Amino acid sequence: MATVSRALLLIGSALVVYIERRYLREAITYWTGSSTIAAFILLGCSLTAFILALGSTLRPQLKFIWHCFICPLRASDQRTRLDNFYKGQADVYDATRSGLLRGRNTMLNLSASHIRTMQAKNPKQRLIWVDIGGGTGHNIELMDKHLPVSSFDAIYLIDLCEPLLQVARERFAKRGWTNITVLCQDASEFALPEWARNDPKGSVSFITLSYSLSMIPNFYTLLDRIDYVLSPENGLLSVVDFYTSGKQPSLHEKAIGGTSKECGWLSRWFWQIWFDFDHVSLSPHRRDYLEYKFGTVKTYNGRNRFVIPFIVRIPYYIWLGRSRSCDVSRFCHAFEVEGGNMLGNSSPASFTTIKDSETIPPLEIGEPVLNLQASHADALITVTPPLSSFHYHLGKPWRLPYYEQTIHQAFRTFIYSFTWEDPEVDMKYLDLGPEDSMLVITSAGDNALHYAIAAQPKRIHCVDMNPCQGHLLELKLAAIQALEYEDFFSMFGNGHHPKFRALLDSKIAPLLSSIAYQFWHINDNAFFKAFYLKGYSGWALRLARIVFSIAGVSKDVEALCNAGSIAQQEQIWREKLRPALLNPVVIALLKSPIFCWNALGVPLNQRRMVLDNGSMYEFVRDTLNPLPSTYSFKDGAYFYPLTLLGHYTPSSCPEYLTRSGFQALTANNGKATDAFRLHTDSIYNVLRGLTSWSLTRAVIMDHLDWFSPGSKDVDEEVDQFYRVLSPGGFILWRSAARKPWYCDVFERKGFTVTALGVRKGPEVPLDRVNMYASFWRAVKTT
Repeated sequence: MATVSRALLLIGSALVVYIERRYLREAITYWTGSSTIAAFILLGCSLTAFILALGSTLRPQLKFIWHCFICPLRASDQRTRLDNFYKGQADVYDATRSGLLRGRNTMLNLSASHIRTMQAKNPKQRLIWVDIGGGTGHNIELMDKHLPVSSFDAIYLIDLCEPLLQVARERFAKRGWTNITVLCQDASEFALPEWARNDPKGSVSFITLSYSLSMIPNFYTLLDRIDYVLSPENGLLSVVDFYTSGKQPSLHEKAIGGTSKECGWLSRWFWQIWFDFDHVSLSPHRRDYLEYKFGTVKTYNGRNRFVIPFIVRIPYYIWLGRSRSCDVSRFCHAFEVEGGNMLGNSSPASFTTIKDSETIPPLEIGEPVLNLQASHADALITVTPPLSSFHYHLGKPWRLPYYEQTIHQAFRTFIYSFTWEDPEVDMKYLDLGPEDSMLVITSAGDNALHYAIAAQPKRIHCVDMNPCQGHLLELKLAAIQALEYEDFFSMFGNGHHPKFRALLDSKIAPLLSSIAYQFWHINDNAFFKAFYLKGYSGWALRLARIVFSIAGVSKDVEALCNAGSIAQQEQIWREKLRPALLNPVVIALLKSPIFCWNALGVPLNQRRMVLDNGSMYEFVRDTLNPLPSTYSFKDGAYFYPLTLLGHYTPSSCPEYLTRSGFQALTANNGKATDAFRLHTDSIYNVLRGLTSWSLTRAVIMDHLDWFSPGSKDVDEEVDQFYRVLSPGGFILWRSAARKPWYCDVFERKGFTVTALGVRKGPEVPLDRVNMYASFWRAVKTT
């Protein structure tokens, strides 16, 4: 890079000389002979003063440019090269890297929150931090904002560059920190003074590599050394660095997740060559070995827009990991046994379920080239890749791992930011108890949380093909455990929290899966203004606001939601809002299959069911008309106030948002949330993995409405339900049809089917939503 920079500098200098000789000299001759020479001199003095002032302001940047791109190094070994490179810019290093070295603050904030989680489990563990390649000590000073330096029993700053270490010594002396030791050592051979007295194996609890792994030639030796000294159960390794990656992720990369990891061919080529001039390696090997040697806890891939936003974007990553020798038995059991993935491991087979009757044939590949005696065979070592990031997770085993498939990529965000079925009516028929195990559609997770509060069943399998619905429920579960009620209600009640990103990194992240953390990091503006206007369902809420604004009834909407009586509520609906909603424009939109899917989440087959019962106008009329005269929107009937106002209120919200519901979910260290297992798969695949008679209840909402009449998929799914449900177990579902076609399928397979409610006219609602035409139960009788 230095050679290229010098060439550009020579070309630029030649152009300056040419301009000066051709034009500047003539201009000076002209102005010297004119009567305005005094003004010219004054202007020149002003420009000179301005340039000097500008030069003083840009001094750090100019020093950075000189030493990074122009000044020759003349060194053959790594230590001399680093000294020569940094000695002239050590005093301005921190001032010139804040924008370039992105992600350091996030990495440290995440690390601090994960350390607190680890320390809570093992408070007597010594807290030793080794910052490798820490240079000026900026990371340690920055960490003090997230986790006080005094919290550490000892901190060791290791770097090979003496000019940078001198800055660090001055910085620590100024702050009066006495628990920090600065060591000028080769990172691949680093050694701590205390190792002369104590065994180094497993003695370090926290190690960081901040933009240093890419600069260390012997990175294999370094990572092996870190693996040896990092505590197996309480150790955390955190890395932030530049990187490049190809377009074909390995199976292991899929297992640990990694949204937006791949780089285009031009980006890979350009940045590898660019950084190679400074002996910084961005080849994939460092990160590949890092992710092989350690178990991934969190990973995030970003783009640094420091130079030219949206055009010049340097790839960087944040990664947190643990020793592969830590105890993962709890997570293996949760994944393989409780989650129905009986093959286990991190191979593709571990994410594939098998039927009880299936067998796996042995693989015959012939005689081995070398026949080993039995005594020698005992010495063989089985080498396997790390498990998924789920297995090294610090929180509860809520989110079961999955390989991202093409169908998952079709979902850019969640469809439902709220659940649109009435859980109180479900509870009337579920007869749930602490020994029940149930399967439910994830949706936004509101109803699953309601069941956990009301009955605390033993297991709740939440299933959804859309990964983003799982991300949403996982965020709710983690926030319940990590936040105070006021912050939690601000997020999911008000739909707004100005400090969501800070809460995400400092409190919620340790309890989130890696893939969920990446999603909410990328979408950290979700709670900036109005959360419930996000997602596909948010389009319907936006449309409602536009309709009310055009009709001039926005204040009447608020009056309806705050009405003191049913009579007042019904009057406002009949005189003000009903004419605004039941107008030809809205009805025309609802007739559009595109709008029904993108804004309401209604698929084509379900839309046909609605139209089979009557016109779209009749459906909307029969759905909305009886509600204002039956339920109080102000006190409990929270579904439509959310769509009208865009947020919940303390007196009208789902059970999990009430203070009593929140306390029920957090009691006994969140015991009620232990039941959750979140699957990112089809219901059929999840059922195939579960053992026979392992479920007692299932609530599948309107899931079967999505299938075409006569679909064989429904037959196969009902067969699996019959196998998995215990005798007397049953399924609840809702439908847009008064009698859906698949009722016959359940009866044919041995279920007893009963209609729990059928909408017969526009006067009496089925529940507080009243969106569906019928409500059903199918019982396995034998």
